[in-house]
Amino acid sequence: MLALHSGSALACLLAMGQIKTLDQALEAVVCDQYDVPFVGDYPIAAIAVAADGLEVGEAYWLRADPVHLRLQRDCFSLDETVPLPLEPELAEEMLASLNQHFRQNAHSGSEPEVAFLIGLSGAWYLRCLQKPIMTTSLPSIVAGKNIHQFLPQGEDRSKWVGLLNEVQMIWHEHPANLARGAKGLEAVNSIWLSGGGCFPKFIGPPRAEWLMANSAFYQGLALWSNTPYESLPTHLDAALNKPMVRIQLASSATLDLLWFKPILAALKAKKITQLTINLGCYDQSLSINIKPIDRYKFWRKPKPVQYYFP
Repeated sequence: MLALHSGSALACLLAMGQIKTLDQALEAVVCDQYDVPFVGDYPIAAIAVAADGLEVGEAYWLRADPVHLRLQRDCFSLDETVPLPLEPELAEEMLASLNQHFRQNAHSGSEPEVAFLIGLSGAWYLRCLQKPIMTTSLPSIVAGKNIHQFLPQGEDRSKWVGLLNEVQMIWHEHPANLARGAKGLEAVNSIWLSGGGCFPKFIGPPRAEWLMANSAFYQGLALWSNTPYESLPTHLDAALNKPMVRIQLASSATLDLLWFKPILAALKAKKITQLTINLGCYDQSLSINIKPIDRYKFWRKPKPVQYYFP
């Protein structure tokens, strides 16, 4: 998305709109817009679990994304691909090794304090019997940076940093990583914990908008907030039939052609009366508000998308 030039449809939309810069990751912005309660973390994991084929219950959940930590001269940094894509069978093997380890460490006859599970979407989660006293950082904030200051913080920090160290030791020469290495792929040498919390109670009326996405988190968000949900359509026309709709789009090489170009055309044709675009880039987000009349602001020249994320 950042590579889109000044002639792209998204660049034209940005030139029209009223732009507000937010010092938050996009997921945090969306949580605020839906009034998701923040208690140290946004409970992103639990909300996603509720729509990802797992029993959310009253447990405390964390996202446990498979990642590659890259050794720098004097630190480790988080590689930008989060989560790392894995074949389902390798993912099952890697998490089975963790669950076996933590079952062995549990007191005789008692349930392990933590369990790793995979949702229908393929996302990885960690379920905790006890609510930890800690906060985490979203991976979009940490990508490419020294991880030290972004590791779990709080009273239980040492316990959870210790758990991460155990994960790294278990996977050091795991057969799944050896198989990845043979293919020239980066090792899955750790997990990144984020989005911790229990499934929150929803307080408020049903939302008037529709939500369209292909994401367990957004589907769970719709479930939690009593918002009508549909899978992401293949073209914009299906969304234009709704009086008010939020569309979640994943970054891709065809995003401008398949979505922003039709959105720009619909805005010019006055098929859209109010448009809000939320864009995220690492630890910053943009909120852009556009009305059809804004297309007449011809003096605003489009700039490359990267211009807006200095």
